Amino acid sequence: MKVIDTELPGVKVIEPKVFGDHRGFFLETYNAARYREIGIDVTFVQDNHSKSSKGVLRGLHYQVVQPQDKLVQCVRGAVWDVAVDLRPGSATFGRWFGVELDEASHRQIFVPKGFAHGFCVLTDEAEIMYKCSDLYAPGGEGGVIWDDPELAIAWPIDAPVLSDKDAALPRLKDARPATF
Repeated sequence: MKVIDTELPGVKVIEPKVFGDHRGFFLETYNAARYREIGIDVTFVQDNHSKSSKGVLRGLHYQVVQPQDKLVQCVRGAVWDVAVDLRPGSATFGRWFGVELDEASHRQIFVPKGFAHGFCVLTDEAEIMYKCSDLYAPGGEGGVIWDDPELAIAWPIDAPVLSDKDAALPRLKDARPATF
């Protein structure tokens, strides 16, 4: 597997080794010992699966209560996936990193605690699966509006389809404080 460290400390892009032939393909999507060797020493306790249509944008979300490390992959279609550093006192606070995840490359992104996460769908439909290091805590979430000018994220869509909840998220300066 190939590991790409990003400019945001802890955020990694993982390109797994894929074994393919005329029958299809095989790959390891997660191996605790191998991921520990690349600096991802996390116990995952929850797996999530999300399906969305073209133009849907989900995020930017984070957990204030029970923060989560996430290992994200797109298993169908393609998404633009974004991590935003929200760690108080971090030299990269408010900076973002984005990467395309798709079913052809099997690329993954590791988003550590202290980062908001979001994605938008680039194909007719997309499905992502992600592992989380803690259980979801209802009422313990935080979020930042997708088009916050302070973040200036270069989303590849102009008018995303948002949930009512995501459309009402605050700007970073007004978001729930993260205590990671």
